[in-house]
Amino acid sequence: MGIAIADCAADAGAEVVLVLGPVNISTQNSSVRVVNVTDAASMAKECTELFHDCDIAILAAAVADFTPAGISARKLKREGNEMIIKFKATADIAATLGEMKRPDQLVAGFALETDNELENAVAKLKKKNLDLIILNSLRDTGAGFGYDSNKITIIDRNNNIDKFELKSKKEAAADIIEKIAGMIIMTK
Repeated sequence: MGIAIADCAADAGAEVVLVLGPVNISTQNSSVRVVNVTDAASMAKECTELFHDCDIAILAAAVADFTPAGISARKLKREGNEMIIKFKATADIAATLGEMKRPDQLVAGFALETDNELENAVAKLKKKNLDLIILNSLRDTGAGFGYDSNKITIIDRNNNIDKFELKSKKEAAADIIEKIAGMIIMTK
């Protein structure tokens, strides 16, 4: 979804920097500047550094909320019938940027939900100080990961809710960019 949004924004004339984790697809618009990262920590670092110079941040990545607390330099031998792996929280990029944002910046986030979708998305919007949030549900057949289509609901900071039917990720990206453009026009 992030690549589709980056392409759509660039097609609309925006200068786009895409912070991109390991994927097997690439942007179609050659004007998109891609910054490749390999993990949640490097993504957080790049996003935080780039945020100072941007007007709009769209956080479409499904970054892991947790990472292993430690990495073994050697093979772990079997000891018994179970193993407990400890995890630590990763940096919350959306919350960090929401906290850092200036009045002239707009931050959009994504909420991938499985239960109480709308309620959880609205809570995330407020908690992380976002201007809008794009809700995806894992319950929607043909949407999200592994598909070229998506079904989104956009909720803005004024609790306006726009629900969209299943459509291509390119079309969903256009809906997101159109919503953001409308929000920018309304604030000027």
